[in-house]
Amino acid sequence: MGFMTVHLTILHIIIGLGDGGAENVLYRLCNADLPCRHVVISLTDEGKYGPLLEECGVKVLTLHLSLKKPNPLVIYRLVKMIRSISPDVVQTWMYHANLLGGIASYFAGVGKIFWNIHHSSLGVGHLKRTTIMVSKICAKLSCVIPSSVIFCARSALNEHVKAGYDKNKCIIIHNGYSLTKFSIDTCSAMNLRNELYLDKDDIIIGFVGRYHPVKGHLYLIEALEIVKNRGVSFKCILVGNKINWKNQKLAKSLEEKSFKDDVFLLDKRLDIPAIMNTIDLHVLPSTTEAFPNVLCEAMACGTPCVSTDVGDAAFIIGKTGWIVPSKNSGALAESIILALLEKKKNPYKWNIRKIQSRQRVKELFDMDFMISKYYKCWTK
Repeated sequence: MGFMTVHLTILHIIIGLGDGGAENVLYRLCNADLPCRHVVISLTDEGKYGPLLEECGVKVLTLHLSLKKPNPLVIYRLVKMIRSISPDVVQTWMYHANLLGGIASYFAGVGKIFWNIHHSSLGVGHLKRTTIMVSKICAKLSCVIPSSVIFCARSALNEHVKAGYDKNKCIIIHNGYSLTKFSIDTCSAMNLRNELYLDKDDIIIGFVGRYHPVKGHLYLIEALEIVKNRGVSFKCILVGNKINWKNQKLAKSLEEKSFKDDVFLLDKRLDIPAIMNTIDLHVLPSTTEAFPNVLCEAMACGTPCVSTDVGDAAFIIGKTGWIVPSKNSGALAESIILALLEKKKNPYKWNIRKIQSRQRVKELFDMDFMISKYYKCWTK
């Protein structure tokens, strides 16, 4: 990427290292070819990414903090740890770490402190009340502690500026994606179809996302019922945490609509590029998002998308797919039907759409762009 030889110690402070978008970006930055030494402090545990970071040679420290019973001494512990590490830059991730890590870094004398925010909506129902309270405190401190507040989405930045964050400190760095990892791969698609006993001619709709009310699975199921009642034949693959037949609420919704033979619940999977190559259309039914990674991951694999109008989804998709209002199963169904009809009746146009989907990610959301912007931010 042509960086100057500047050796920096970057300390990342994050609430946890589970399976999430911010955690994934942190991992990619630590694994990038940069002249930096990375150290990570997790306020809770090592989660999914702790061992992966250590495999890359990144030192990971954990505090095992209980968010339900916060200990004021954690600030004191953090200050001591930060001083012993002596970082050039502290990059915090998500509200609790922005607050605790920001205050501790400030008192430890760190000159460059950067906050990172991946949430777009601050409303009750989308976040816990305690998290909303922490965000409000951060808004008051945003003019004092951070050098910059980094958002992954324009919609998230706008929402937080309205909530009182210092607009002069707020910047956007979109998430970036490996176009080598997420690429068009017909071989992996065929292998997964064989694994699931799906025919090569089966039309497959997919959605990758954990089970949570804001992810809109029930809206998707209602939309799929409409599609099915219109006589459109399809199979559906759902992937994510708690996406299995042991999830009684999800299983009941599918069984009530006679979808047990048509919908595959694959739970958490590591082969997301293969999933995105296997499906013909990715549908995002969420009621709130900031910058939905799964849209870029699908598009990078040449898979067109239908999405609700949440966060930066419309900006991500552009003219390569379909955008519908959130919480509207009927509109979601109509766009799914339009997409599948185009695939069936106009394969030439569909193939152009697939090419354009990947090209848009390449032009706007390449991982090297993201890494370069973070590095420039840390070194300016």
